[in-house]
Amino acid sequence: MKIVLSSNPYRDKGLRVAMEARRVLEHAGAQTVMCLPFQPKKGDRLDLPRHLSLSMLEKELPTADLLICFGGDGTILHAARDATLHNIAILGVNLGSVGFMAELERSELPLLAPLAHGMYTIEERMMLDVKVLRGDRVISQDTALNDAVISKGSMARVAEMEVLADRVKVTSITGDGVIVATPTGSTAYSMSAGGPIVEPTSKSIIVTPVCAHQLAARAMVLAPERVVSVQLPRGNRKYLYLSVDGGKAVRLTGGDRVEICRSERATQLVRLADRSFYEVINQKLGGLNQ
Repeated sequence: MKIVLSSNPYRDKGLRVAMEARRVLEHAGAQTVMCLPFQPKKGDRLDLPRHLSLSMLEKELPTADLLICFGGDGTILHAARDATLHNIAILGVNLGSVGFMAELERSELPLLAPLAHGMYTIEERMMLDVKVLRGDRVISQDTALNDAVISKGSMARVAEMEVLADRVKVTSITGDGVIVATPTGSTAYSMSAGGPIVEPTSKSIIVTPVCAHQLAARAMVLAPERVVSVQLPRGNRKYLYLSVDGGKAVRLTGGDRVEICRSERATQLVRLADRSFYEVINQKLGGLNQ
């Protein structure tokens, strides 16, 4: 069993948590490799252990059995893309504040030992393919585990857009923007904007307006086979921005169309702890009725 350990060095100082996980796994008989989840910022001095041999994710993932990611939800989202491309299951260890996607907390590292013997279950999570079209030309494409957000950015102006499902108009939105989320992403930005909480193993597409200037604007849950399009008015001189899973924003201009549909890929999350979705909500989000 080859397990890649990838830890956010800004959250895991000295990679102490990852090193402790390595000891647990190797004692149980697993082969481990240490990697960083991304290139550090230029000029940053990281507190890394001396004589530690670090490899590259792109080199190790093709021959790995599992990927363990140490960090917050953003780190896990970033790592999930790489793992999904190689059809590898991922387990998150929370080093952030909420860590809703993480399976374990840093105090639960001994629970990693069964991984060495293949004793775990896999939970598949739906993803979304997201592409930006300018006329007939695709100018950007990405895959989301959480959401695609079209927003007005930081400028104090109102965004205008139409939302369509299979080319049939669903709603017009005037406000700060719109979130198109997976069930996994329903407990992220979509929930903060008033969207519904959806069980993460469900198959659906959630469309949530952000600070809409209409009394009738409501979040909607669509069937997974729908193709959702967000259309910007032609001649609109206001720039909007698309961000997929909180990544680098793509600038949109008048006439651009963002098409979002269910991806053929699915993220595989490792499950070790016997916790239900509702237990996690109560623990990390303060409960549904509090």
